[in-house]
Amino acid sequence: MTHLMQYLTRFKRDESGATAIEYGLIAALVAVVIIGGLTLVGGNLQTLFTTVAGKL
Repeated sequence: MTHLMQYLTRFKRDESGATAIEYGLIAALVAVVIIGGLTLVGGNLQTLFTTVAGKL
């Protein structure tokens, strides 16, 4: 029974899983910002590339 209590105490103090979740949330937020930015600028870029291709 003592080993179980020691294991549970160690498990409670372990924060490595929480850190991985935080990194995952940060990565997801960065992806959402990048997708949102590309969506806003995408139409302007397409027009720019079409203009450049037409002049070439």
